[in-house]
Amino acid sequence: MTMYFIFIQVCSKSLQERQRQHMARGLPKQKPIAGVKEVIVVASGKGGVGKSTTAVNLALGLMANDQSKSVGLLDADVYGPSVPKLMNLKGNPELTDKNLMRPLVNFGIPCMSMGFLVEEVAPIVWRGLMVMSAIEKLVRQVDWGNLDYLVIDMPPGTGDVQLSITQNIPIAGAVIVSTPQDIALLDARRGAEMFRKVNVPVLGLVQNMSVFQCPKCNHQTHIFGLDGAKELAQTLGVEMLGDIPLHLNIRETSDKGQPVVVSSPDSPEAEAYRRVAAAVVRRLAEHLR
Repeated sequence: MTMYFIFIQVCSKSLQERQRQHMARGLPKQKPIAGVKEVIVVASGKGGVGKSTTAVNLALGLMANDQSKSVGLLDADVYGPSVPKLMNLKGNPELTDKNLMRPLVNFGIPCMSMGFLVEEVAPIVWRGLMVMSAIEKLVRQVDWGNLDYLVIDMPPGTGDVQLSITQNIPIAGAVIVSTPQDIALLDARRGAEMFRKVNVPVLGLVQNMSVFQCPKCNHQTHIFGLDGAKELAQTLGVEMLGDIPLHLNIRETSDKGQPVVVSSPDSPEAEAYRRVAAAVVRRLAEHLR
């Protein structure tokens, strides 16, 4: 019986290696985005964990930490674009002489999103090929100028859009966002494993909504659990980039299109995002060594 299980394990590993080699042969050649030095993707295994809010404040935090750096933001969530609302941007992109779209800009961050190209409440009922074509246009047919960092707000999950982006664009690193809740951590782990399979460095995890502090009595409550993302980071062997609290200020400023990093720069919440941004930059530098 033992020899049987050993045989099964050997066959399984051999099959996985053949599949990996086959996938590697079939991957498209990655092409950098014109003018962009490093691409950072912000992802989550499931929706509702604050990924888009984290992506927006990460982009703003990168620039707040170093004013000499130029940062752009791409909303790759075609079905549920959040960047227009979070960044308080409306309107259609203008075209350059080369027929490229000019990103809309606020708070010094050039942004591109499907939300700029469709009606605000219009449902996007597209099949896979149409979505892939839209992503290609959002990436390649945009005049990004010269950027040190392009932060991409990925859609939740591990589907076609994620694979298309990671296989076609050189990604400097991925940031995984999760709440400490067990169900969210299961999906976060799947997301991290997906990036590893396509050879994208996982820079680390951000534990969002980590703790709620009562504004009246200052009592702290771990609504979604305690240190779940930290434990997952240890299991995966990746870094814990930071904790973001569950705070009314983050929700209110996000709904107003005034992200907390720029609207309340001296708040503990803004400081938490800037610490995450600093950790991301440090991890990028470590990967370049």
